[in-house]
Amino acid sequence: MVPFSLQVAVYRLVMLVLKLASKVLRFPQPELFAGPGASLQLCEAIARDRPGKVLIVTDAMLVKIGLLSDIESKLKELGVEYALFDGVLPDPTIALIEDGLKVLQREGCSAILAIGGGSSIDAAKVIAARARNNKSVAKMAGLFRVWRGMLPLYAIPTTAGTGSEVTIAAVVSDPSQQKKFAIMDPKLVPAKAALDGNLMRGLPAPITAATGMDALTHAVEAYISRNATPGTDADAVEATRLIMQNLPKVMADGGDLAARQKMAVASYQAGVAFTRAGVGYVHAISHNFGARYHTPHGLANAIVLPYILEYSKPSCTDRLAELARASGIGQPGQSASQLADAFIARIREMNAQYGVPTRLDALKADDIPAIAAAALHEAHWTYAVPRYMDRTSCEGLIRRLLPQG
Repeated sequence: MVPFSLQVAVYRLVMLVLKLASKVLRFPQPELFAGPGASLQLCEAIARDRPGKVLIVTDAMLVKIGLLSDIESKLKELGVEYALFDGVLPDPTIALIEDGLKVLQREGCSAILAIGGGSSIDAAKVIAARARNNKSVAKMAGLFRVWRGMLPLYAIPTTAGTGSEVTIAAVVSDPSQQKKFAIMDPKLVPAKAALDGNLMRGLPAPITAATGMDALTHAVEAYISRNATPGTDADAVEATRLIMQNLPKVMADGGDLAARQKMAVASYQAGVAFTRAGVGYVHAISHNFGARYHTPHGLANAIVLPYILEYSKPSCTDRLAELARASGIGQPGQSASQLADAFIARIREMNAQYGVPTRLDALKADDIPAIAAAALHEAHWTYAVPRYMDRTSCEGLIRRLLPQG
């Protein structure tokens, strides 16, 4: 058997190659409209682009509660023809993508407007890519396989969590294999996006909490990544600061428009940061919880985050301390270790306040070896984590998440 220390050396070499590659690759960002009413400004930009008939990709609940009404009215006023695909569900599957593609082709659409959370935007990305690439969804999995680009894509996030409106990735579920996989290509970044806090004011508290902690996970994992850069650091620190200050505000008052807008900006900045720096074990484990148990991604991240930070702390103490300082956590004169502990403790405190459990009720002991193996494979070949875990350590950490009783 290859010694673990040698395995780690190989993983770090692979991550170094990815870091060097990221310095020469161009990571586009969408033309951004930000502020209350930005979604209607985006509609005006779409009309100016004259992209042809637009397919709106969203979920049925947003249609039911009327969240799309003003946007649809604006598109009609501007003479933009559109069709609706509202079949998006959490953790979009390959079959769901194919259903959306059929609607796009049947309606003769030549552009897509994604409205919703990360699932809607990810689904829209893959539908847009499938329309241009003569290959299956599965064959686009991995890095740089969207060879022919995608249809013009516009995005309006309605949650402050995934940052999918700026990332190069889309995550797809394959229920037959009980796994999720990512399609990662700079061509998947939307052309234009709107951060409109108005659309987030009615978001229920549990979703606000889960998506907010999702954005925090992106920022923190990007900051403690070995592939972090000065640029990603700036975005990750600012995103962390904004989330730590404003997530409690929107949890206390969901109608706080200023705080909602700052959360939307923080989610975007966290997305910019992790697009280059990557994420880590939190996401690797959470993806497998989602694939196996359909655990909502933001909730899974929130549950796993403090456990991974405790494990990672010996290799990123100073970085966690810096996040604590930026967030106004801790006391003057405390050591880096004390500040790092205070930062992790604050995350646990927020989870407790927002009803995020410390354990995963769906987790089964018999599944842990398979979950650990899949999570380690994802992390070690994709993410520049600060401290590596072997199989025994990973299984032990996941075991701490088993339901009590």
